[in-house]
Amino acid sequence: MEGRGIKKEIRTYSTFTNDLVKLKEWLKGNGITHVAMESTGIYWKPVYNILEEDFEVVLVDARHIKHVPGRKTDVCDSEWLCKLLRNGLVKDSFVPERDMRELRDLTRYRKKLVQAISSEKNRVQKILDDANIKLSSVVSDTFGVSGSEIREALIAVGHKILIACYHILKQRVPYREHGRDSLDKRRKDKITKSYVKRLTSLGYQVTLAEVA
Repeated sequence: MEGRGIKKEIRTYSTFTNDLVKLKEWLKGNGITHVAMESTGIYWKPVYNILEEDFEVVLVDARHIKHVPGRKTDVCDSEWLCKLLRNGLVKDSFVPERDMRELRDLTRYRKKLVQAISSEKNRVQKILDDANIKLSSVVSDTFGVSGSEIREALIAVGHKILIACYHILKQRVPYREHGRDSLDKRRKDKITKSYVKRLTSLGYQVTLAEVA
């Protein structure tokens, strides 16, 4: 304000942090104490976060200030909003303190994670039901310790089936039943090979022979 008139100056800043800091310094240099801005989406948040400590920031619902017919530009919007602020004709929206906003964001994020976990559990349960695997009839909690172990076992079995299908289809290897103790035999063979490899690396010559 100068004398009886109003000095008007229009400047444009990007929403990068460096430019917002320049905006803050320019406003402080001109003795500005109050700032009004529209609460459009989430775009107001970076500006508000930079200015809130040094100014009385009035966050205005855009629906409450649509007055001038045909106003199309941001410049016209800012001029009209400034005029409303000077005359005390804007209603400030409630904005919690910064700590409360951060806590609210974390709480909302946690709620979304819980909902996502519940959704995935329901999806898994539906897949099991579609496959007629009544896991919920066997254990009290499908996602408890016992339920998780059973699901891991199902996945392991399914993985073995896929491997067998791959070799049968791609490598034309005929399928043969390995027997109920095949997994134990494979585990013993794996341990034996590991020992042989270790002894060989230490300089020993190892020869395997069947025990009568």
